[in-house]
Amino acid sequence: MRKKERRGYEGETGVSMRKEFDPTSWTPKTELGKFVKERKMKSVEEILSSGNRIMESEIVDMLVSNLSSDFLEIGQSKGKFGGGKSSIWKQTQKKTAEGNKPKFQTAIVVGNQEGLIGLGNGKAKETVPAREKALRNAKLNIMKIKRGCGSWDCHCGTMHSIPFSVMGKCGSIRITLMPAPKGSGLVVNDSCQKILKLAGVKDVYARTEGTTASKLNVVYACFDALKQLSEVKINPEEEKVLGVKENGKEK
Repeated sequence: MRKKERRGYEGETGVSMRKEFDPTSWTPKTELGKFVKERKMKSVEEILSSGNRIMESEIVDMLVSNLSSDFLEIGQSKGKFGGGKSSIWKQTQKKTAEGNKPKFQTAIVVGNQEGLIGLGNGKAKETVPAREKALRNAKLNIMKIKRGCGSWDCHCGTMHSIPFSVMGKCGSIRITLMPAPKGSGLVVNDSCQKILKLAGVKDVYARTEGTTASKLNVVYACFDALKQLSEVKINPEEEKVLGVKENGKEK
């Protein structure tokens, strides 16, 4: 039997590498895309620092060679006696005269485990279009975060955690991410763990408030907290103390 071709995903769960991108088959539609294809801009960090907005997912495919993606569990599958287990698909139905019309929603996170992270969700009548929409939106929402060691109990000067405490919110959810010493791990729920791992964060403490049953809101609150890391400015003297390195890479 012929083996199945390897796609952009390894099943429905787990981190997977993207499928190979062919620059020759891409025709840019934006000015930024043309600059990237002509090699006038050579990194995503350069684009983000210049304030340009990424409107084509192919820009990320071309500039980030080690990008990984993962599904987030935002739904719940049906089970016996009203129970069930977490699922990557959130399904809703609309009742019409013709019958039930289902819709599927999923969320995907992308990252290179070196400070680049993106989150997107997609909704469609079938699972495959919803997955493709979520992946495209995740690449368009990509951002660069600061990593470091802001834990008073560690101060090792490496980028295994975050440099300071941040709070993100979405709806009624409030999630606070706090620096943790080396070896603590990611003390947060499973979906947020996937986001932090792909962002390159290895140790962090978290506190969550609000209606945590809304899984999608928890995911967006965590992403909003990471966004605060990229927006807060740090003095050069503080960068050295907190272990924040230039361009987000270890020297």
